[in-house]
Amino acid sequence: MLRDYYINREFIVSTTARKIYCTAASASLGLFVLLLSLKIVGRVPQGFLPIVNILLLAGVIGTAVTLVAMEYFLFGFDTSPMVKKAFWFCVMLKIPLLGAPLYCFLVYSRSPVVNTPLPKRAKGASA
Repeated sequence: MLRDYYINREFIVSTTARKIYCTAASASLGLFVLLLSLKIVGRVPQGFLPIVNILLLAGVIGTAVTLVAMEYFLFGFDTSPMVKKAFWFCVMLKIPLLGAPLYCFLVYSRSPVVNTPLPKRAKGASA
């Protein structure tokens, strides 16, 4: 039996969602920094492994949330020209640890769709 999982359009642009997405994007950037530092250091001392594992898990979850949410926003709400959408799609696809958070901070958080108060938005406005 197939089910349609529908994400509420008002939630994607709500204040709560904006906080969640910014936190997840920060966790994604943190994962990028953590992976770079682990590559430089090479070996993690045994006592730090539980902490590193928790930070890795938080970063992976943050990356997944950011990537899915920003792709959904890109195709459902973004009013940018098609060339700009294609650019961001390719950036998010090729480098998800940096692309999705950059899109979140540079495009999503500055979008007029997100910054317009909810009662003034046209119902179903997605362009």
